[in-house]
Amino acid sequence: MLPSDPGPRTDDSPAGAEAPPPEPAAPEPGPAASAEPRAAEQGAPEPGGSVVFQPVAVPRPPRPRIPVLTIAIALVAVLAGGALFMSGYSLGRQEATRPGTPVTEEEAFQPFWDAYHTILETYAGGEIDRKALIEGAIRGMIEALEDPYSSYLTPEEYRQSLQGISGQFEGIGAEIGTVSADGTTSACATLGRDCRLVIIAPLDGSPAQESGIESGDIIDAVDGSSIDGLTIDEARDRIRGKKGTTVVLTIVRDGEAPFDLSIVRDVISQREVATRDLADGTVTYIRLSRFSESGARELTAAVKTAVDAGTSKLILDLRGNPGGFVTSARMVASAFIASGPLFWQEDAKGNQIPTNADPGGVATDPSIELAVLIDRGSASASEIIAGAIQDTGRGIIVGETSFGKGTVQQWTPLDNDNGGFSLTIAKWLTPDKRWIHRVGIEPDVMVDLATANGDDPILDAALDALEATDASAARLAPAA
Repeated sequence: MLPSDPGPRTDDSPAGAEAPPPEPAAPEPGPAASAEPRAAEQGAPEPGGSVVFQPVAVPRPPRPRIPVLTIAIALVAVLAGGALFMSGYSLGRQEATRPGTPVTEEEAFQPFWDAYHTILETYAGGEIDRKALIEGAIRGMIEALEDPYSSYLTPEEYRQSLQGISGQFEGIGAEIGTVSADGTTSACATLGRDCRLVIIAPLDGSPAQESGIESGDIIDAVDGSSIDGLTIDEARDRIRGKKGTTVVLTIVRDGEAPFDLSIVRDVISQREVATRDLADGTVTYIRLSRFSESGARELTAAVKTAVDAGTSKLILDLRGNPGGFVTSARMVASAFIASGPLFWQEDAKGNQIPTNADPGGVATDPSIELAVLIDRGSASASEIIAGAIQDTGRGIIVGETSFGKGTVQQWTPLDNDNGGFSLTIAKWLTPDKRWIHRVGIEPDVMVDLATANGDDPILDAALDALEATDASAARLAPAA
């Protein structure tokens, strides 16, 4: 919501101030979606504890509190009609404040109001859409931050995001990110020569995967049009679309000439947990594709079933998993770590707040061996898990260096059907207070896929580390 015209004002409390967390002794944050109130990976308040990074509002007349969407947006976003951001999302709560320019900000905002009123009063190029002006001003403020994790969504984009909460959405089913010209992770905001749109991973069973698209593929054009100059969100909007429609992506792949891939969009239903037994039943393999509330519950149940059946070796596969709810990450990590901080959040003022393990984890017994698989598509909540397991010594990390996303975003809806925005409000740190942003988690057992043998060398390396072998392991499809 834009500030109202300057005028006498005594309330200069910040918009979007949050209520105090319900568990101040152990506040908890709560990331692409659930229909229940929760805090985003990475940082909005939610039931069961919340982290609050915004200033407390000056008292004002009471207003009703409404549930709002909170999405933790990283450089990995699902390409879907529902605009579901897979790095993490949730429902939180936000208290609206009265619109208006605070007295202390009147001078700073005067140029804005001068420009706005001049446009309304003197523009002769046609009818003025005031709503479009407001949306453009909000978008401009967010884009001026040059932060790819902070973004504005129009009302329609916001509504499409809500449609993705069910876990079903229309699109090609792939996570995207940005890389620099040398192929390293980049936090660039505008696509171009030094900021390329890259496929982090196609979703299992998706049209993207069936088309043959691969992790690391660069998207150079959409339907024959260059995407240079677009933001990652604008490029995503071009790629997503209705079920049954076709999008043509121009792909640049290492060692090959650019080529076109035609992909028919569909409704994407992602399976979140898959399990199987390896090494004659002595090892249980569990793959988690995203950190939703249901996915975390399913994983915890799968781990409990395995432990109750006598399994003493577990493999948790987080390859290609771009993240999810912070509270879901807490639930998953708590299945293996008995106590202490799982990660920390550091706000803009440098305050560090721990997120501690839930008691009663189903596989915290150190006699249960654990290997966690990661690759360059493992981001956000996946890195929270890997960092917690690594710093606490609870298990070994096997695979490739992860994506490197260590910031927290909070989603704020805007009144009067003006959409909403996500804003980076904190960093998250591992238990040992490492910040892995743009660095990633380096595995304890590094696997070089360029030189490794076998159908799934990362899984093979994990089995070796657990001193378990299984001829059937090679038949497991590598995680996207």
